[in-house]
Amino acid sequence: MAEWHSPSKSKSGLPAIDLISVAQGLVVAESLSFRRAARVLGTQQSTVGRRVRALEDRLGVSLFERNSAGVRLTTAGARFFEQARVGLQQIDDAVQTAGAAGRGVIGELKIGILSSMAAGFLREVVRAYRAQHSDVELHVLEGASREQIALVRESRLDVAFVLGVPSLPNCEVTQLWSEQIFVALPQGHVLCDCDEITWESLRDQRVILCQSELGGAIHDRLITRLAQLGYNPWIERLDVGREALMHLVALGLGVSFTSEATVATQFPEVTFRPIAGDAARIPFSAVWLRNNDNPVFRRFLSLARDMSKKWEKQP
Repeated sequence: MAEWHSPSKSKSGLPAIDLISVAQGLVVAESLSFRRAARVLGTQQSTVGRRVRALEDRLGVSLFERNSAGVRLTTAGARFFEQARVGLQQIDDAVQTAGAAGRGVIGELKIGILSSMAAGFLREVVRAYRAQHSDVELHVLEGASREQIALVRESRLDVAFVLGVPSLPNCEVTQLWSEQIFVALPQGHVLCDCDEITWESLRDQRVILCQSELGGAIHDRLITRLAQLGYNPWIERLDVGREALMHLVALGLGVSFTSEATVATQFPEVTFRPIAGDAARIPFSAVWLRNNDNPVFRRFLSLARDMSKKWEKQP
């Protein structure tokens, strides 16, 4: 245990003492014997005696009454060591807490998400992290990528998982996974018989999408791909949420698109089928500040990177 190297008086005017003397004096108080205390501490009896005497000199009181039969606590000594025991325990707890925080065992992790966590890579990362770090407080905020990135820049989020692979000054950005685009079809639709849907088979379909960031990304991907094939698709952007959009699909108002993380959620009378081809995937990235030294976040990021390597190799 480290000593306090300070003048005889602290800034508060109280005697400056070292923690080793207090700790050794506490062992003497518990054993009521300098000899037994020295044996417990693994040091010389004379060394313990000198430290206790120096402690008494600093405090200006006698902590022990010494006689041929051993020692016993004085009234001042009993009160001092009663409170010293609590203080030393608090210091020990503080040291343990600081060490745990430095190792990322405890702390707080704040993440921002865009995509649904019903299934997919992000859900599995969070699940694995929680299994390993159950004492970490996890806060999840859902919102648009632009909003999440702003919160990262303000240090209000440790990391944001955003759509695409944006180029952001003063931020670290790395793509971790991609998600398959799925077509949402009303039950009984002719394309429900297909295991996979081609872009070309959608040329005559009425497509309805929501006004979300993901909906916009899928809209651009669909327009680009069908334009390459020489088609001008009929697409309508609706100001509704994902759940309402799926109900409109079920009612036959059109077909829609979503990412694979959404497919795990069941919607009545809606069938999901994947789009075929590499162009039917949407990338997702992690964004964080370069100077973020939160140990909890660093462990989370390391886990996410390790899982990303294995995830992208899966069929």
